Amino acid sequence: MSLRFASLGSGSKGNGTLVASGGHCLLVDCGFTIKETERRMARLGVSPADLSAILVTHEHSDHLSGVAPLARKYKLPVYLTPGTLRARDIGVLPEVHLIEGHQPFAVADIQVTPVAVPHDAREAAQFVFRCRGSSLGLLTDLGTVTPHVESHFGACDALVLEANHDPRMLAQGPYPPSLKRRVGGAYGHLSNQQAAGFLERVGAEQLQYLVVAHISEKNNTLELAREALAEAADSVANCLFACQQRGFDWLQVEPD
Repeated sequence: MSLRFASLGSGSKGNGTLVASGGHCLLVDCGFTIKETERRMARLGVSPADLSAILVTHEHSDHLSGVAPLARKYKLPVYLTPGTLRARDIGVLPEVHLIEGHQPFAVADIQVTPVAVPHDAREAAQFVFRCRGSSLGLLTDLGTVTPHVESHFGACDALVLEANHDPRMLAQGPYPPSLKRRVGGAYGHLSNQQAAGFLERVGAEQLQYLVVAHISEKNNTLELAREALAEAADSVANCLFACQQRGFDWLQVEPD
């Protein structure tokens, strides 16, 4: 009955994370077509028919594009903030639950705490999940780690953390200047160094798993991310790197 989590894929071409406990499974974001989502879920031994709900972090296409089609086909409830719902016309959803004021809620026996983050979206949220003494934080798509964010994500048992770009690669890369400013800005994405700084400030000794995620294919490399995070993540029992094509396989968080 502990928390388990896995990824369908992580990056600018599509995101989706599964969080499960017992007979209940949540999908956080869906940036893939129905067919591709079904294929990626099958690789992890589950089907969209097994889902209890879809949670949405924000309205960018790599997180939202597949949510409404999947929800309509499988008649799934969708949880999202009012700002995210208003930001895009995604059509009729079979069941909508608005996350008001980022207040905690529960889906079956999984407790969910939405956390407001600075990102260039209408009302972005990231999530901390708790179940039977285990906690998991999903923290991507933010440009700054605020004290508010640190207070919620600093004591998780497992953490999926963005290390999106290397600042030098971003500066010298192919993006136009406006996009470089957006990605590297206070409402963009975390750099390798920002992710490392967060871990150094809050400590990582309690982490059973650290999954480094949302790594840019154009503005970062696994080697640069590993190098930047090496010291900060040295005390983590298991450090993994999510990829765009395969995400990562199921990981189980043990109770404290």
